[in-house]
Amino acid sequence: MEQEEVKIELRLLEESDFDNLIKAMKASYKDMPNFLWERKELELLIDLFPEGQISVWVNDVLAGCALSIIVDREKFSKPHTYLEVIDNGTFKTFDPKGTVLYGIDVFINPDFQGLKLGRRLYDARKELVERMNLYGIFLGGRLPKYNEYSKDLSPKEYIEKVKFSEILDPVLAFQLNNDFHVKRVLSAYLPEDEKSGTHAALLEWNNIYYAENATIDSTKSTVRLGLVQWQMRNYQSYEDFIEHITFFVDAMSGYHSDFILFPELFNAPLMAEFNHLEEAASIRELAKYTDKLVATFKELAVSYNINIITGSMPQEMGDELHNVSFLCRRDGTSESYSKIHITPNEKRYWGIHGGDKAGIFDTDCGKIGICICYDIEFPELARYYGENGVNMIFVPFLTDTQNGYSRVRRCAQARAIENECYVAIAGCVGNLPRVKNMDIQYAQSAVFTPSDFAFPNNAVKAETTPNTEMTLIVDVDIDQLKELHNYGSVQTLGDRRKDLYEVVWKGR
Repeated sequence: MEQEEVKIELRLLEESDFDNLIKAMKASYKDMPNFLWERKELELLIDLFPEGQISVWVNDVLAGCALSIIVDREKFSKPHTYLEVIDNGTFKTFDPKGTVLYGIDVFINPDFQGLKLGRRLYDARKELVERMNLYGIFLGGRLPKYNEYSKDLSPKEYIEKVKFSEILDPVLAFQLNNDFHVKRVLSAYLPEDEKSGTHAALLEWNNIYYAENATIDSTKSTVRLGLVQWQMRNYQSYEDFIEHITFFVDAMSGYHSDFILFPELFNAPLMAEFNHLEEAASIRELAKYTDKLVATFKELAVSYNINIITGSMPQEMGDELHNVSFLCRRDGTSESYSKIHITPNEKRYWGIHGGDKAGIFDTDCGKIGICICYDIEFPELARYYGENGVNMIFVPFLTDTQNGYSRVRRCAQARAIENECYVAIAGCVGNLPRVKNMDIQYAQSAVFTPSDFAFPNNAVKAETTPNTEMTLIVDVDIDQLKELHNYGSVQTLGDRRKDLYEVVWKGR
């Protein structure tokens, strides 16, 4: 499968999906060929609890499902079997007033392994539990390697060895790594599961936001941003460079970041092999890597379930060379933004042209904007973003000196205050003595906020140590922006004198 062509969709299961469901189950449960849902059972599940039946599709093919019901926590904390949970397929155990989500099935077609689809389904369940203000999640976890150790170990001993990585059980280890803990061993849980010796681990995930008698919040307002302060260095090969990128994407995904932001022209080390050429010719050679690099970013966004702002890289558009940033969404789609405001050095040494299209994009976390470095120093562009509903502006930048960095930083802070939004900036540090026009870099990456009571006194949510390779992981609350727009001490978006002036977009 060519990953750059992958498109992933997470949606609720429908009755018309039954044939696709059975096909995916047969591929997933080859060791339990009789473990298949009947059409009437699926229809009943969807009728009882439609929001609990979640499917994941890859290029319009059903790749996996997570099915669940709501039950009474007290009742199913005690020993029970799988058939008791589903009440022999009648689901009379479903209790709309229950306090836990019970996962009655989750599977991924092996043909789609490597895309981390299981993590997406588990995350979707957790978000559902938080929205519904449930206590947590129960599920009977299989122990598919237990039959290899059953002569020497009890189920409890086996589970303990899996916990300490003395035995590799991919199913149980996956669940433990997703913050589930073992409550008890369930004996004779699923007769068809011979590999587990019919045993299962009753696993629980606790919703730390659970509150008794609280109302249900239907929206998720907190967005997690991951910024990479990238160290410029020479690489032995293109593959080494990709390995470094993958390391950061993996790390940010491990912290459940919604976005990862790389700096402007962070791929400049690849120009070292062209250093014998003039600057304009050298960066044109660098541009030849762009299509391949974007394809890799699209693959990583899907595989690691994270939206990636790729920093920026040169791209040839006809005869012109542009400085382009790509948004690679975790559903497999992507869009690009060409830097509008080009610095004198970019024109003089590299012959870069400016774009003419605004960088406003829809994502699963709301509307975002992209400004590349110098762009953020022009208030009209960010104002246009703010007027069009952008809550977060991402700024990949590259500055060689501290005064150049100060321009980017101060202007980014001003844009956050003026437009009542969050602004995230990420830059490169270090030096590249073997690359012309890229000798030194200075950066301190940060996330800036509006300046009002709900935000930090200095309007800085968080920032890195200057000139040190590191990451910055920050949670921002979109609901705080909504409150600011309506109830802030001052309201810079609402108080503009549109009778006197306005920003008019003339480009595409």
